[in-house]
Amino acid sequence: MSDAGYDHEPVERRWQEAWDDADAYRTSDDVDEPTYVLGMYPYPSGKLHMGHVRNYTITDAYARYRRMCGDEVLHPMGWDAFGLPAENAAKDRDTNPRDWTFDCIETMREQMHAMGFGYDWDREIATCTPEYYQWNQWLFSRFHDEGLVERRDADVNWCPECETVLADEQVEGEAELCWRCETPVEQRELEQWFLKITEYADELLEAIDDLEGWPNSVRQMQRNWIGRQYGTELDFEIDGHGAVTAFTTRVDTIFGATFFALAPDHPISEELAAADDDVRHFIEHEADPDGDEPNGVETDLTATNPVTGEEIPVYVADFVLSDVGTGALMAVPGHDERDHAFATKMDEDIVPVIAPEPDDWDGETVPDAPDVSEQAFTDDGVLVNSDEYSGLESESARERLTEDVESAAHAAQYQLRDWGISRQRYWGTPIPVVHCHDDCGSVVVPDEELPVELPEFINTTGNPLDAAEEWKETRCPECGGTATRETDTMDTFVDSSWYFLRYVSPDLEDAPFDAERANDWMPVDQYVGGIEHAVMHLLYSRFFTKVLADNEGLEHREPFTNLLAQGMVQLEGEKMSKSKGNVVSPQRIVEEYGADTARLFMMQAAQPERDFDWSEEGVRSTNAFLSRLKEMVESYTANEPDGADDAVASYVESEIDATIAIAGSEYDDLTFNRALRETQDLVGTLRSYADYTEPHAETYERGLSAVVRLLAPVAPHLAEELYEALGNDGFVVDAPWPTAEVDRDYVTKRRRLVENTREDVRDIVEVAGIEDPKAIDVVVAPEWKYDALELAIESDADNLIGELMQNSHIREQGDAAASYGQDLQAEREALSMTLGPDEEFAALESAAWLIEREFDAPVSVVRAEAVDESVLKNAEPGRPAIEIED
Repeated sequence: MSDAGYDHEPVERRWQEAWDDADAYRTSDDVDEPTYVLGMYPYPSGKLHMGHVRNYTITDAYARYRRMCGDEVLHPMGWDAFGLPAENAAKDRDTNPRDWTFDCIETMREQMHAMGFGYDWDREIATCTPEYYQWNQWLFSRFHDEGLVERRDADVNWCPECETVLADEQVEGEAELCWRCETPVEQRELEQWFLKITEYADELLEAIDDLEGWPNSVRQMQRNWIGRQYGTELDFEIDGHGAVTAFTTRVDTIFGATFFALAPDHPISEELAAADDDVRHFIEHEADPDGDEPNGVETDLTATNPVTGEEIPVYVADFVLSDVGTGALMAVPGHDERDHAFATKMDEDIVPVIAPEPDDWDGETVPDAPDVSEQAFTDDGVLVNSDEYSGLESESARERLTEDVESAAHAAQYQLRDWGISRQRYWGTPIPVVHCHDDCGSVVVPDEELPVELPEFINTTGNPLDAAEEWKETRCPECGGTATRETDTMDTFVDSSWYFLRYVSPDLEDAPFDAERANDWMPVDQYVGGIEHAVMHLLYSRFFTKVLADNEGLEHREPFTNLLAQGMVQLEGEKMSKSKGNVVSPQRIVEEYGADTARLFMMQAAQPERDFDWSEEGVRSTNAFLSRLKEMVESYTANEPDGADDAVASYVESEIDATIAIAGSEYDDLTFNRALRETQDLVGTLRSYADYTEPHAETYERGLSAVVRLLAPVAPHLAEELYEALGNDGFVVDAPWPTAEVDRDYVTKRRRLVENTREDVRDIVEVAGIEDPKAIDVVVAPEWKYDALELAIESDADNLIGELMQNSHIREQGDAAASYGQDLQAEREALSMTLGPDEEFAALESAAWLIEREFDAPVSVVRAEAVDESVLKNAEPGRPAIEIED
């Protein structure tokens, strides 16, 4: 290490090479105390950004901490390497996606190495390799065998710029833009492959309650996306077309149904369009499900209300969606805002059938109907204008009507739709299907012919696989006749839905993962990634895990026990973005300040799940802290101190214990900023100790050793250097985590006592205008006041003073007890326990040096029995009396 300061470059290079030479982060396959720590693997875009650095510093710090606690940690890294950006980049640069992707991977791997991330690189995966994506294809075949794959025509989201299908989750905002290129998304009907995630909708929803280690916000987002609604299905007879089933959550409003509506692509709508020019024109030119106002066209049909027998008009309306409910609905404009707007536009009747429940309602009389001419009443209430059901509350009426109507039945509907995995692009997993030219239809490629590898890239518009004529033409696996390969590739979320399983056995050649090893390691103990993946990736991963548990010997039905959604790194309040020109380069920071500085600054700036602003001043301050710590260790090793094991050393020992206990607890909770604040405060205490007196060698060395190990998960390079400088063998990453048997509640009370006392001394000196204190006495309260405080906290008596006076030990204090009792009564709601009198005395005596150092005056800590009553009246538990000689 350099005398000129913290020269990070040789330190970091030295220890990175040492870790590599020793294979320090390799994880054995056979373990006894497994802990699986994982960050969401990145898309290889070419360079790490600050979001990457933060994400992977979080997982790296936690993995290192758990390893020092004695766990055998799996901490792998891989690459989400398929995807449209690589394909577009290859087209722009007249290269191919594979070369582009692997160039990016090499660059990012080198940057990760420079950051000191402790990955087991023997387990590295890249989803674009045949060794990985053959198992996507194998899993597709297994899902197909289980009836979880379907091919059908579907309206899809189509990005004309990317020339591919997008999942609903990839269409962003009210403007419905592509999540990649922000092009307006169109609707097309295409034949698509689907994974039937809806088969697991109930379990996916109900198991959310058990994900106690996930943020509540993420769990709610998943509930909302699955979107289960309970209601009633019942049939309306449409003349000439028979019974048409409608779903409603408000069957209690059926007496107010004044029209019936069909989705534009409902089979009856399509039949009508063939014969009715108005319907056809509306469907082809006017229907806009995303429009600001509901729109529709009246037909010549009527529907029969199954409860009233009334004939009501039938509309084809764009606010009815074929994939929501049944694609048909009873419209009740008096009690639904959308129906109200449509009825007003079409001049249909608006009939109130639910009234607000009056405050003085007796449960029997029927209240007056509300005025719904201008606005729908959408709450539950009491039925009106509903024949024999009038006077029933909504919930009771729903039950009665569902029982009474012959065609009615309880039903559940979901917002969740089957997962369309077809993508019309090259750089993805080929769907392992061939289409026979004879009678076999679509045939799944047999396992022994996997992987179906991608052909050479053809730089063309549209889907390059369509242009790969030689690759497309093949033979049918069933009949041997001519066939054409499926040219769609899989959504890349298939890759990420099980990649965490591949890490446990990345070189396995006869299965996607070793079930026995997976059952040892899974579920992932701590998963870290961005909130933007709260729906797609996490939901699909949960789906895959449940299917594999049902069919492939996996013993766990959830993939991730604990989830942390890390916040963004911002610059001046805005997310870093190339388009905004506010990007800070991690490479520059590492070159200028070092990886440890970047890591430490990020982890201490805020809790991991919160956004924080990047600050160059903060980076410099962090670098200066590391330099000071380095100087402290060098000074200690060059000139070992020979101070006394006295009260000052005792205080420092107690602070070392407190820091170890608190920092460890904060590491457990991933609140690294608090752990690091504790550690930095301990460094400050050690510096003050050395400035005040000749330190006790064992105490000072123990403090430095604790600091080095507490910092090791976040600043591993310098920690290794200082760990060695302190005379230790081996790596600090293998060192045991420091331990201390100390009660955190006791520590909190002791620190509060010391800080309050120092603050009181400052206040007295300032108010009294004392420029040069000669001596300071700190007087601990008498024991009876501690007893009174404890009684006051435990008591629920209205007359607290009376209860205190029943205690003879307190009563014999006379007026002093009465006065203190009045104080306790006045502050009763805010009272809290303090240390006992002996503990307070010991804590203050050991901390007296801090006051002496600050005010350059001798400090005496005095017990109550050694002073006059006039002094004691100001001494209270947790707030000793202060006497200052001027």
